[in-house]
Amino acid sequence: MRQAVLYSVANGIATITLDRPEARNALNLAMCDGLFAAAKAALVDESVRVVFVRANGPAFCAGADLKEREGMDEDQVRARRMKAFDAYSTLEALPMPTIAVVHGPAVGSGVEIAAACDFVVATPQASFRTPEALRGTVGATQRLPRVIGKRLAKDLMLTGRTLGAEEAAAHGFVARVVPGELLEKVLDEIAAAIVSAPAASLRLAKRTIDRGVELDPKGALETEIAAIEEQIASGVWMGRR
Repeated sequence: MRQAVLYSVANGIATITLDRPEARNALNLAMCDGLFAAAKAALVDESVRVVFVRANGPAFCAGADLKEREGMDEDQVRARRMKAFDAYSTLEALPMPTIAVVHGPAVGSGVEIAAACDFVVATPQASFRTPEALRGTVGATQRLPRVIGKRLAKDLMLTGRTLGAEEAAAHGFVARVVPGELLEKVLDEIAAAIVSAPAASLRLAKRTIDRGVELDPKGALETEIAAIEEQIASGVWMGRR
C-alpha cells in the first residue's frame, strides 16, 4: 500500500508530500502518522535547512477523510483528531523555515497544515475553505484567526465560503501567489536564499517572531534582545557561521 506521506531530503531541502491523490489528499490516520513522522525526521536531521510541504494530485488537501470516520466510534474519532493536532503542532514547532506550497483546494485540515507552516506560496488555482461547523464538527478555529483575524475567519467558518488565492494573499494568509509555470523557479530561489544563509540566524529569527507576537511590546523586545545575545555568544554574526 502506498504511503500517505512521502519524505525526501536533498541539498539541505526536505520535502514532505501529501500522497493520497485518489482521495484528494483527505487526511486520514495514516496521513496524520506520516506528517508527524516526517516532521520528526526533519527535526533530527542536521542537514535540513528548509522544509517544503507539498501535495500530489489536483488538490492540496480536501480536509478530513469522512469515509474513514464513518466506521469509527467516539473514542476512535477523538484519538484520530488528537493525532492530527500532534502532526500540526510538530510541523509548526520545526526550528527551520517551513513553507507550504498550495496549488489547489485546501479544505479544513489542509488549511491547518498550511497555517502550521511559516508561510504559504500558492498558485492562482489555490483556494482555502473551513466548512467544519457546517458539517457538524469543530476544527481549524485557532491558527486561522491568528493570521487573518477573527471576523474573516468567522465568515469562512460560519458560511463555508471559499477564499481564493489572491484574497488569501490580501489578508495575509498567503505570502506569494505565483503562476504555475514559474512555481518551481520561485521555490528554487526561496530554497537557495535560505540554504545559503546562516542556519542559526534564521532559526533565531523564526523563534523570536513566533514568541514575540504572543507578547506585549516590552516582552517582545526582551525576546529579541535575548536572541541577539544568544547569536553573539554563538559567534554567528557579521556573515560568520
